Amino acid sequence: MSNQASLTGKAHKQQSAMRLDYSAGITVNAPVARVWALMTNAAAFPRWNSTVKSIEGTIAAGQTIKLVAMVAPERVFTLQIIAFEPEQRIVWSDGNAMFKGVRTYGFAGRPNGTTDFTMAEVYTGLLLPMIGGSLPDFGPMFEQYLADLKREVERA
Repeated sequence: MSNQASLTGKAHKQQSAMRLDYSAGITVNAPVARVWALMTNAAAFPRWNSTVKSIEGTIAAGQTIKLVAMVAPERVFTLQIIAFEPEQRIVWSDGNAMFKGVRTYGFAGRPNGTTDFTMAEVYTGLLLPMIGGSLPDFGPMFEQYLADLKREVERA
């Protein structure tokens, strides 16, 4: 995950010929356990997260989930959960050497009861130079995701 994710709720983009990175973060006024519970409850995602149309499966170590994003409602993303460290990190991945996306969520509980939540996505692959220009700007989606998460977790 990018260590450059600021906690402002604003997305940051870095791009090179063979790599495209987005990162963003936010501090939420809730303990890490509450943020973790929300982020691991797949069935609830469409209720609170306006960037997700549907999600099937269990968000847990070694599992596969099927996600439909509002940005591409006609496509089902089959995501492998490749890292699952309770209340610290979730990583899921889709694709192969031709084109791959890896999303990382970070959770850092603070002594004052707040949580720093970060997310980053890294796109790589041999096709990236050819299709990179046709990809949407994921920045606004990252920012909406963070705003949705903050609203939901602080509402509880």
